[in-house]
Amino acid sequence: MGMTFRQSMTALHTWAGVVLGALLFVIFWMGSLSVFDREIDRWMMPMTRLAAPAPAGLPSLDANLRPVAERLAAGAPQWTIRLPSARAPAMELRYPDGAGGTVRRHVEAASGRLLADAGSAGASGFFFPFHFRLHLKWLDIGYWLVGLAGMAMLVLLVSGVIIHRRVFSDFFTFRPERALPRATLDLHNLSGVLALPFHAVVTLSGLVIFFAVYFPAAWQSAYAEVGAGARETFNREAFGSWRRPPAGVAAPLASLDAMLAAAEAEWQGGRPYFVRVWHPGDAAAYVEVRRSIADDITMNLDTVYFDGTTGAVLHRHEAQPVMRVQRFIAGLHFIQFEHGILRGLYFLAGLSGCLMIATGLLFWLEARRARHARHGLGGVRLVEGLTVGSSVGLIAATLAFLVANRLLPLALPGRALLEMQIFFVAWALAFGHAGWRADRAWREQAWAIAVLAALAALLNGVTTGDHLPATLAAGRWEVAGVDGVLVLTTFLAGCAARRPGRRTAPAEAGALAAEVGRG
Repeated sequence: MGMTFRQSMTALHTWAGVVLGALLFVIFWMGSLSVFDREIDRWMMPMTRLAAPAPAGLPSLDANLRPVAERLAAGAPQWTIRLPSARAPAMELRYPDGAGGTVRRHVEAASGRLLADAGSAGASGFFFPFHFRLHLKWLDIGYWLVGLAGMAMLVLLVSGVIIHRRVFSDFFTFRPERALPRATLDLHNLSGVLALPFHAVVTLSGLVIFFAVYFPAAWQSAYAEVGAGARETFNREAFGSWRRPPAGVAAPLASLDAMLAAAEAEWQGGRPYFVRVWHPGDAAAYVEVRRSIADDITMNLDTVYFDGTTGAVLHRHEAQPVMRVQRFIAGLHFIQFEHGILRGLYFLAGLSGCLMIATGLLFWLEARRARHARHGLGGVRLVEGLTVGSSVGLIAATLAFLVANRLLPLALPGRALLEMQIFFVAWALAFGHAGWRADRAWREQAWAIAVLAALAALLNGVTTGDHLPATLAAGRWEVAGVDGVLVLTTFLAGCAARRPGRRTAPAEAGALAAEVGRG
């Protein structure tokens, strides 16, 4: 007798979750942290904890930034400036180091003072790209793995709605006093139903953002007549990419301040936030100025290109209707606009996704643990190792990354790389520990999270003087917020480690699994 449609959806939901659940947890966790990447940057880079810039007026790039850029980035083919904002009050200068890497320095906007080298990639340089490409650049494999997980997430959401006939009652059902499988299933259903619209929107929008990678046929067919230059033409018309080669003749750079003023006039008051100088010091130099997205949901593509030696406008780009829709969807996903409350809701909804994924995997483990042990199957052990390492192990590695940031000397060569290596070593140790300690790894790694979170908050206070009471009293919410979350994490992880879940009898677990299968 074949399976019913609902039973087939249950099987699809189960196995898609088991196979890709660990990867989905990583993506949701890093995405949740990326919502506050600039705030975490300020926690990790104490020299950038400056007062927010005045809402009116732009800093003088000619007086305060250009001398620093021309000295540090001398000979570089291009350098970029990110102008100060409420979330990142220091100006940020980036330029290539000649070895395939990028140098990142910060400058005080009001004075032009070059700040000490942060020696860290921070959250914006580590968590954010981890979210969408897993730091795997070879053949864009990171993008493809994230895209595969995104498609699986859509399948999980649709199949989850189909198999749960009691969606409304699931929303109000949570029985923490029940045995571990029942309690985790309640929590899985509750977190899934509560944030279902958010999960659907961020998953679908994540696929739309990188449509050029995941669905290349869309632009390849539209630009088929262009031939070899199809991708370049597509990038120019869709995203406004504009280039010209250097002339090889030296020439001074015109006033950047005048170009920013001209860009504001072009946008009728729209503020610039990003400036890139191409071929500085060359007669064919040009300056790319992008419009700020701080006040809009839409991540607009408004860009003006100026001649670097005369300041004349060379090219202006605005997204066309189809791309405006794509940029609106991208804005819903990346939430780069400045709205603290909405950003907080995104953060909580992202964590609810982590909770939904972890509890789904936990239920699978507890519902099958006894049966797999009785038949000598290794499936539970393998899934448990992957689940522990990719969930609590990932959180512990993230905290080890923050602790390393506060312990490593600022002048240590290669400090930023070492921070990231510590993260991956800690994560690998978490997987190894999970494989060794089996079901005891949950509690032991929960204790590790509690200790590391407390240590990170303590070290921030000791090494910078910005302890939680001081930052709360001073209204420095970005630092206080990170420390507050660390303290809360210590409490919650300690509670979780002290409260072992009650195991259920094999027969009860089997009945529960069958109940899920029936929907």
